[in-house]
Amino acid sequence: MLQRLIALFAVAFFVAACETASQTSTDSAGDTTASSTSSTASASGSSSTASTASSGSASSGSAAGSAGGSTTSPADTLATIGNTVYFSYDSAALDGNSKGSLFRQAAFLNANPTLTVTIEGHCDERGTREYNLALGERRAAAARDYLLAQGVDPARIKVISYGKERPAMAGSNEESWAKNRRAATVLN
Repeated sequence: MLQRLIALFAVAFFVAACETASQTSTDSAGDTTASSTSSTASASGSSSTASTASSGSASSGSAAGSAGGSTTSPADTLATIGNTVYFSYDSAALDGNSKGSLFRQAAFLNANPTLTVTIEGHCDERGTREYNLALGERRAAAARDYLLAQGVDPARIKVISYGKERPAMAGSNEESWAKNRRAATVLN
């Protein structure tokens, strides 16, 4: 019985270690404003399923690109240039870092006219569900409007708000909240 318990803890430890590495690689591939929170994300050991899945494909795609000489997928390229922008508390205003990331996204989308995207608006856990859904919608719309101003066809962009329902980082502290106030661009 004791051996089974030790084996169970060992498996849980290794799975947690894998998740922590995935979260860190997502942060390094994303926007530069998230880099200060990557160490906290690693320490807390929590990450969303989407972050884990996207970072796993991003790291395997880059390894395949360097080893086999094959091209990277559009999703990998989008993750590399930064697919997430972050917002201040109770705000849908884009800062300089966000505009830079969105400018790179627009250049990528203009170079790949067949791709379509969905921009997901997210909020931290504070505020009511209804308020956060509306704020997430404004954040996604702000990102969409910036892409449209850069010449991306409006028919290629959808927006959706998840409010506080899909946090990137669990926790009730300023670093978690900052990580969750975001708009994420996802290829369809």
